[in-house]
Amino acid sequence: MTTKTWHERAAALNADGRAFIDGWRVDARSGLCFDSLSPVDGRMLAEVARCDVLDVDLAVTAARRAFEDRRWAGMAPAARKRVLIRFADLMLAHRDELALLETMDMGKPIRYSLSVDVQLAQNCIRWYGEATDKIYDQVAPTPEDSLALITREPVGVVAAIIPWNYPMLMAAWKIAPALAAGNSVVLKPSEKAPLSSLRLAELALEAGVPPGVFNVLPGYGDEAGKALALHMDVDCIGFTGSTRVGKQIVQMAGQSNLKRAWTELGGKSANIVCADCPDLDAAVESAIGSIYFNQGESCNAPSRLFVEESIREAFLDKAMKLIPRHAPGDPLDEETVMGAIVDQAQMKTVLGYIEDGKAAGARLLAGGGSARQDSGGLYIEPTLFDGVDGSMRIAREEIFGPVLSVLSFTDLDDAVNQANSTPYGLAAAVWTRDISKAIRTSRALRAGTVHVNQYDNDDITVPFGGYKQSGNGRDKSLHAFDKYTELKTTWIQV
Repeated sequence: MTTKTWHERAAALNADGRAFIDGWRVDARSGLCFDSLSPVDGRMLAEVARCDVLDVDLAVTAARRAFEDRRWAGMAPAARKRVLIRFADLMLAHRDELALLETMDMGKPIRYSLSVDVQLAQNCIRWYGEATDKIYDQVAPTPEDSLALITREPVGVVAAIIPWNYPMLMAAWKIAPALAAGNSVVLKPSEKAPLSSLRLAELALEAGVPPGVFNVLPGYGDEAGKALALHMDVDCIGFTGSTRVGKQIVQMAGQSNLKRAWTELGGKSANIVCADCPDLDAAVESAIGSIYFNQGESCNAPSRLFVEESIREAFLDKAMKLIPRHAPGDPLDEETVMGAIVDQAQMKTVLGYIEDGKAAGARLLAGGGSARQDSGGLYIEPTLFDGVDGSMRIAREEIFGPVLSVLSFTDLDDAVNQANSTPYGLAAAVWTRDISKAIRTSRALRAGTVHVNQYDNDDITVPFGGYKQSGNGRDKSLHAFDKYTELKTTWIQV
């Protein structure tokens, strides 16, 4: 599709910001709304329902009623499978619409909304749909005079709170296993990018997910999100977002009904490139592409780059040649690889970290400022700091923007110690042709995912989540069912 066509479609976009409760689009009970402004060019996209505790009560009540009457949980697994596959098919049929909503609401390039966000989200729904009738229960090895069954049952009403950086994909990671297991779901998308989640709810209903089983509440975290975390009739809460808010979610879960709380939180991922890296060009391409992908707004972005001193200059020379490819462009141009920052607050935060890095003495080699100021949107240049010390804020804190910090090392054990010396443990990488060194290093790195001689290769079949303050529990893979099911033992005396 041409850039002109995408702009024409954007001009005609008529997004619905109302909540989705019990199968219906509804206004917030308070009548309050907030404006959804596009970071692409500042245009108004929709008035979005500002849901609060009253709307949460309505949605949770609808979800509980749907769960208790077993309109979804009582379906044969093969029937739920067919519905979820139809849901994925509808996402593909509405691929362009969903991608446009994602780009205009969040700012990412349309090429990635199409090829990554919509594609991976529908694949997630489809994969868990296919898994629905392939999860077997167990019979325990008991004595002859007894029979012990170990069965999985849906936990009940699941609340899911997701971030703004991958709205559609994060929604899919939460709702797909939860729905496949037979639960009812109340989803709260970020107020910064709620539009694709709301559209997904309509497509789910069209696919055959019964009313009340999948509800979507837009709103602010300290209103709708807090009310969900404290609600006494929510059985489980899945949260992806900042470590600061994740701690609050866990505390509120304990303060209420001790609902199980699963969190996927921040990261400050380390990418370690050794002098015996098997392909330096590939390492540079990966390091630059991974940090600037999605404008650096990724929890697993490899924002700390450790390069062995003997290859540091060669690495930086190659990196500087690649950075211009990632200059921000029009997100509705399919050639653009880096788009807009999600909103003014995030842009201010990222620029503040850049100024802090300069003040701390790091060497600014590229970027460092805003871009495309005449667009009406929010853009930051791809930024690279060299000479970064591990004590600097840009090396310790999650920036969530297109900022790369380069640290050098001469001793691999020291690099690993530095890599582990943060509260986070989401992802890491090591580049070396020595397989023994790779295995030792991957074992030593305290992270939920460790990449070897690549970064960010991924698949729905493997779990995703972190160590330490990067959270607990895992999204993706069959392991996600552990979050949304209860294990029941039935002991039968023969």
